[in-house]
Amino acid sequence: MSDIKIFIADDVNEGGLAPLRAAGFAVEKRTGLKGDELSEALRDADGLLVRSETKVTAAAMDAAKRLRAVGRAGVGVDNIDVAAATARGIVVMNAPDGNTMTTAEHTLALLLALARRVPQGDASLKGGRWERKRFVGVELRGKTLGIVGLGRIGRVVARRARGFEMK
Repeated sequence: MSDIKIFIADDVNEGGLAPLRAAGFAVEKRTGLKGDELSEALRDADGLLVRSETKVTAAAMDAAKRLRAVGRAGVGVDNIDVAAATARGIVVMNAPDGNTMTTAEHTLALLLALARRVPQGDASLKGGRWERKRFVGVELRGKTLGIVGLGRIGRVVARRARGFEMK
């Protein structure tokens, strides 16, 4: 077991933590901590992994004398006081591609649900009606999809939409 301790402050999939454990790091996971509770938990942490819920403040970093790195399992770092971390020599990193595929696929799932009128048909069926002809929907083939912004997610959505023969 390593002397390096990584504290996990938000709900992160256990499968994602397995490589840390396999590398011999001491991994402690406690979620929902704030303020003094979080500061106390970080006292002997070398690394901190958060998602979007935990706010990593200057006060929390002051308590964490051994902290060398803060990782954000997600896109932004708006919940981390980056200036305070930089002043303390703490590296801040994120995973900008972490949710790209998931978000793009979810976008297309919602697009399909709307085009095929799935929510309306589901509500009708649950209401005891079978109105199959009322919820035919439209095909995506040949339709034009407007995408505002062609960043990581937008580009993946565009590629997937081409698979539906959309413009």
